[in-house]
Amino acid sequence: MSQKDLTTGSIPKNLLSMSLPTMFGYLSYTLYDLADMAWIGRISAEAVASVTIVTTIFWLVEVLNEIIGTSSVSLISQSFGAKDLERTRRVIEQTLTFKALVAVLAAVFLLLALKPLVTFFTKEQEVQRYAQEYGSLRLYFLPLMFSSYTVNTALRCTGDAKKPMVIMFCSSILNILLDPVFIFDHIPGTRIPGLGLGVFGAALATVLSGTLAFAAGIYILFSGKARVKITFRGLYRLDWSIDRKLLTIGFPTGLEMFFRNFAQFFTLKFISFYGTIAVAAIGIGMRLLGFAFMPLLGLLMGGSTIVGQNLGANKVDRAEKTAYTAALVGALTMSFLLLFFLLFPGWIMGLFTSQREVIEAGIPMIRIVCIGLFATSIMFGLASVFTGSGYNIPFLVSSIISRWLIQIPFLYITIVMLKTPLLYVWISFPVADLVEFFVILFYFKKEKWKTVRV
Repeated sequence: MSQKDLTTGSIPKNLLSMSLPTMFGYLSYTLYDLADMAWIGRISAEAVASVTIVTTIFWLVEVLNEIIGTSSVSLISQSFGAKDLERTRRVIEQTLTFKALVAVLAAVFLLLALKPLVTFFTKEQEVQRYAQEYGSLRLYFLPLMFSSYTVNTALRCTGDAKKPMVIMFCSSILNILLDPVFIFDHIPGTRIPGLGLGVFGAALATVLSGTLAFAAGIYILFSGKARVKITFRGLYRLDWSIDRKLLTIGFPTGLEMFFRNFAQFFTLKFISFYGTIAVAAIGIGMRLLGFAFMPLLGLLMGGSTIVGQNLGANKVDRAEKTAYTAALVGALTMSFLLLFFLLFPGWIMGLFTSQREVIEAGIPMIRIVCIGLFATSIMFGLASVFTGSGYNIPFLVSSIISRWLIQIPFLYITIVMLKTPLLYVWISFPVADLVEFFVILFYFKKEKWKTVRV
């Protein structure tokens, strides 16, 4: 079996063996995001703006996915670390069931609220039409999207990071291949006919590839090809002792994500004051930031699994060393990426749009926003102790302080009151990132996470 006991052996080796496949898996997803934005950018700036708005709206319901998902990381990894395979199986089953239920509720809510929420950001009819086309289809498949995250988490937290990587990579490649076929009348650069579905085609490519990824992952869990084999009966039987923890352990993280995403919601509203060009620029910027975050997310997920297993085995020193190692690796990785962003922002923007106005708005955005990523890279490594232990209050506090006490007031004062240029919007991002880093560092040093068990 490819699953491994992470409570013994070299910490750097364990971290890389868990994090690298996760990084590559998430990077493949992000490469799809970048390719998707590049194809959509060939339609128009209005198409890019519409997808940016829908993505921001979707972040609001991601809170539900985050609550249960974060709880499951702690529960699965600690149960597996304690060698309790029966409890590990039951946690995976309950997580799948809860994710599906909350996703149905979230999809119904957003289907009713999508149109007024889009109108909140823009009055342009073309942007609104694109947003409805893209967002509606994505919502119908929201339960599958939520559940696919659980499949990957289950495999990863039992020490198998390679299968999720392969699933995510294949899904992303399929998505990239389907995009131009579904979006355009003819595949760009060829005479091969496409379906000409526009932004709806981009959404269709996403849901089809995501559905196949979920099917592959769920087959692995049911077939016994993973360390823990789940059952259909377990999916239909509630276990309140686990369900309660799924709802409560990750609640601070979910609340943190809500405050963070709601701040992003209002940040996009502030950006929309500068018009569709600014919204299109930040849409590209968010995809680029997502690409930069993927190595860090891989370190966080890999480090959290190792921390969880070691805390489950009462090896606290190994858990702490894992966090420091993750922070160091994250800082080194981000240094190279930041250098590339700082040196070639115009070329990078040109990959996604040919509109000179969008490129000119995006160049200072990339250079300024990416500065805060270095502090974030260290923060992600240290924060693995919170996800692994189930002590998630620091995420909530850091988000409220950095986004609501710093970034949003900064934006209101500079944009609404002082009527400053768009440049000040970009400056707000590294300021908030730096504050968030210091809050996480404070909680890490308090060491309460060392005594928390789930």
